[in-house]
Amino acid sequence: MQEVFDEIRSALHTVWNRRWIALAVAWGVCILGWLAIGLIPNSYESRARIYVELEDVLSEQLDISGDGKQAITKVRQTLVSAVNLERVVRNTKLGEKVATDTEMQSAVENLTKNILVESEQDNLFQITATVGKSSFSDAENAALAKDVVQNLIDIFRESNIAGNRGDVADTIAFLDEQLEDRKRELEAAEQRRLAFEAQHPDLIGGTGSVAGRLQGMRSEMRGIDADIAAAQSALAAINGQIASTPRTILSPNSGGARGALMSAESQLAAMRARGLTDSHPDIQAQQRQIAALREQAAREPAGAGGSPNPAYTSLQSIQAERQANVQALQARKAALQSDISALVAAQADEPAVAAEANRISRDYEVLKDKYDELLKDREEMRLRGQVETERSAFQFEVIDPPTAPRNPSAPNRPLLLLGVLIVGIGAGAGVAFVMGQLKSSFTTADKLERTLDLPVIGTISRSMTDAARAHEKLRLKQFLAGAGGLAGVCFLLLVVEIIQVGSVA
Repeated sequence: MQEVFDEIRSALHTVWNRRWIALAVAWGVCILGWLAIGLIPNSYESRARIYVELEDVLSEQLDISGDGKQAITKVRQTLVSAVNLERVVRNTKLGEKVATDTEMQSAVENLTKNILVESEQDNLFQITATVGKSSFSDAENAALAKDVVQNLIDIFRESNIAGNRGDVADTIAFLDEQLEDRKRELEAAEQRRLAFEAQHPDLIGGTGSVAGRLQGMRSEMRGIDADIAAAQSALAAINGQIASTPRTILSPNSGGARGALMSAESQLAAMRARGLTDSHPDIQAQQRQIAALREQAAREPAGAGGSPNPAYTSLQSIQAERQANVQALQARKAALQSDISALVAAQADEPAVAAEANRISRDYEVLKDKYDELLKDREEMRLRGQVETERSAFQFEVIDPPTAPRNPSAPNRPLLLLGVLIVGIGAGAGVAFVMGQLKSSFTTADKLERTLDLPVIGTISRSMTDAARAHEKLRLKQFLAGAGGLAGVCFLLLVVEIIQVGSVA
């Protein structure tokens, strides 16, 4: 650590011994640096924030809104497009001295570098323009920065509102031409299809190719088989319910021996409920009557004397409905099987005709789908054009208008002036130190001892006369005056810069 301190002290001593050289170099560097800073023109920055809503609620409701991300990218690109920037140059003072295409291109390139468009959110943009022309005054540069941002906003609004409607009109015209061409092709294909159908009705009936129709029929056949199986299962279930359901139901008022038997049994139960025992004459008489009625009921045919069962009647109606459903499905299956057989037979008998039928059907379907798609696109575009004509989908709002800059954004002169002062002092000290290193002298006894690797017995102090000391003091005052003058000039330049900035503001 002591060696480091010795080196620092030696360096400071070397610089101090050549302080006049250091001061002269510092003055030269500072003067040149301050002159260079003075030649740099002030740049003024103007900002504005705009909100661009490219689709409204009506467009979204009608499902005619476009791609939001693509529209946002379009905003960023068109704001600083070469065409827009050229119009900005012509509309502002930037174009006063532009006479040739080369000069215009150069002006547009310079303006492109000085304009920044940042997206704060999806639909919120900040436009920043920086202007610093040496041929203009500070006040003119500040006003020009604001004019550039305002012209960008105005041109963007006009070009998008008019451009969107023009694009829609051109697109509708193009779609109309395409629709006419597809219409003629579709009519020709339809005529070929009708002529072929007149000759071979079995192969062209309906839409789609022969293979597609066969596949559809077979799929339908599989569905019908499944429906028949389900219908037969339901019919079997209802038949089982009918078999276990009686046709009639018995009641005391039904009539016949069974009805009388039920009435007698009810009377017997009522007697016993009153407390009569089996030895009571009425109970015994009632029992004999019941025994006689049972013999008569046994001789009656089944179902005699009963009332119709409503559940049985309802099950019969359901049974009839399900039987009809099974028969209808079987009839549909037979008809579909006949169509499949006829179509397969026609393909087997005339394969070339079947191939032609497939080609005609395929061409017709392709043309029809394309025509329908174009027609849908044309109607959507026409609706969009009406929406943009009566109620523009392009919503443009200036959130923050272009600011009028009061202070220059660049360069930071106070910081640069202080930086030049520091660089000048450092350059002077560096030159003095290098010059001291070029001479073979030693500033301290320790450095001499380390260099020669010999012991140093002692050092001789410098002896000065009174006149020499007075001269040395005068030289020190002159040096301090020179250094103070350098700092004073820097302070004066800082004051002048602050006054100039205040006058512009």
